[in-house]
Amino acid sequence: MHRFVLLPLFLVALASPASGQQPDTIPTGPLTLLQAISLGRRQGVDAAVARLNLRAAEARTGQARADLLPDISGSASITRQRLNLDEFGLPIATGITDPFNLWSVQLRASQTVFDASAISRLRAARDTAVAFGYDAQAVGALAGATAGLAYLRVLSADETVQARLADSVIAGSLLDQARRLVQAGVSPAIDQTRSEVSFASVRTQLEVARNASDRARLDLLRTLDLPSGTRLALVDSLTLADLDLPRDPAAAAAYAREHRPELTAERARSAAARRSLTAIRQENLPNLSVGGLYRETGQRSNDLAGTYSLQLLLNVPILDGFRRQNRAKEEAARVEIQEIHERDVGNQVETEARQAVLDLASAQQQVAIADERLRLAEQELAQAQERFEAGVAGTVETTNAQGSVASARDALIQSRVSYGSARVSVYRALGAIDQLQ
Repeated sequence: MHRFVLLPLFLVALASPASGQQPDTIPTGPLTLLQAISLGRRQGVDAAVARLNLRAAEARTGQARADLLPDISGSASITRQRLNLDEFGLPIATGITDPFNLWSVQLRASQTVFDASAISRLRAARDTAVAFGYDAQAVGALAGATAGLAYLRVLSADETVQARLADSVIAGSLLDQARRLVQAGVSPAIDQTRSEVSFASVRTQLEVARNASDRARLDLLRTLDLPSGTRLALVDSLTLADLDLPRDPAAAAAYAREHRPELTAERARSAAARRSLTAIRQENLPNLSVGGLYRETGQRSNDLAGTYSLQLLLNVPILDGFRRQNRAKEEAARVEIQEIHERDVGNQVETEARQAVLDLASAQQQVAIADERLRLAEQELAQAQERFEAGVAGTVETTNAQGSVASARDALIQSRVSYGSARVSVYRALGAIDQLQ
């Protein structure tokens, strides 16, 4: 008799620790447009969810890999029992035994040697995880572009406030001028009244602009997933910047096809669908596995006897009611659907790239036109002031000229915002948001 020392066997699958969502980064200094885009890509809610979806897809790849890895289990039991020996029909063993204990310890293991279907399923899961990775990039790029546009809207609102302040200065100057001329008896009292009305209107517009600026900042904070009380200092301005990307629509479309992560993700999904179809068809192939069982039993824990069995199993599928064949037909239809979707996304990518570069060219021309319009409006206002000072015109001309200057300033601000937005859109549409300078 030998003494058996029982050591429990534990197999613990240790997954890499999943890092939780990192806390949001709150800018401590002035925020640039590029920093806002970077924060949007990193902290945007949709971008964070996309990264979590990627982690889930990678975990599913690990689940598919498990079909090809060893499967080991262990168990131990102690049983108190009595047996009716008569039920076995043995002449030499009759009656009912005394109660006794039965100790049992066993270790079971199996390993797939070859399974073509499982290999294809693993490859399909990997392709799916790759697709989710590119999805995360695409969602991050969109979140960054959204943050960039929100940043530009804040700049636009701030410049609108500055424009209304300048309008207030002009309106105040015209009001002082009207008061002097009315007091000198050169102009009628209505000119002063018109100037006062114009001055009040500009002050109202200034308050509206300040409110719009505050709201635009709140929208930016929401886009960056920052607390609503965070104070941000923006340092960029609405100036024209160069574009280091193709400007020709055809070249832009070709560039987007190579760099847009959405299209790359769809290609990976198409590959995954085709591998899934292959996996179903390969279920008709034989698969080979090995297995074994080691067991020790006895009536006392220190007096156990060991037995074992080894098995080489060749499984040959023959017929399952044509279930696999119909699953293959279903998956083939899904492959065709995915290929159609991939083709549609490719056309969408090309269209967005062409539209983006066209919008950029148009926005650049609008900036030049708006700049010239402001120059002419300021010239008109100066001439109207001279005529009013000379007494050959009333406040109608100066009020109209002042309105033209305000409209021209708004048009210039809007055109610069349009150019900045078009520039951000071009980088996103061409799949190069991380190259924005």
